[in-house]
Amino acid sequence: MYDLAYILRGVGIGLMVSVPLGPMGVLIIQKTLQKGALSGFFAGMGASFADLFYATIAAFGLGLVMDTIQAHATVLQIIGGICLLALGLKIYFGNPLKQLKSRQKVTKTGLLGDFLSLFFLTVSSPISVVVFLAVFAGTPVFGDSPTFTVQIMVLAGVLLGGTSWWYTLSTIVNIFRKKFKLRLLITINRITGLVISALGGILVILALFTSLGLH
Repeated sequence: MYDLAYILRGVGIGLMVSVPLGPMGVLIIQKTLQKGALSGFFAGMGASFADLFYATIAAFGLGLVMDTIQAHATVLQIIGGICLLALGLKIYFGNPLKQLKSRQKVTKTGLLGDFLSLFFLTVSSPISVVVFLAVFAGTPVFGDSPTFTVQIMVLAGVLLGGTSWWYTLSTIVNIFRKKFKLRLLITINRITGLVISALGGILVILALFTSLGLH
């Protein structure tokens, strides 16, 4: 059961990273609208594996400097909270439809092409590793004494959370493909942006309370 808890923590992180629908999300929705749910899902898998790549860097890089992190846990939690707060505000005020204009148009490639195109587009935005570092440093995801097994379980959860979201999204979009409007993404972005900003704010407040001895 405790092992499952680590996986579920990773699932939550994977969902938190994937649910905000930036330009990658719009591309995945476009692939679904044009080529069907399977194409959209494979594209989403590409984005999820790119997130897993950066999450792995963050997780094992975090382990190498765990002593330093534990010694400066409060400061790092404040920094992590500020990063999440900034990310949430960026998502809230961002316009994925406008950002999409600078991206490549969806082409009629196979499923492998759909996967690779979103993988490399997502990897080209290394801000993801900063996000994962902020989350891993600001929250007790790996427990007090992280082991290799625990890290692998959390990372598996990150992949599971991301792929579950893209499967759900591509399936829903495909069902309502004739009625779906991309402009709904703006509303969804604002909601998720507020949630992430709230989480970041809570981390900062908790860190300040801890530093002042008010916990």
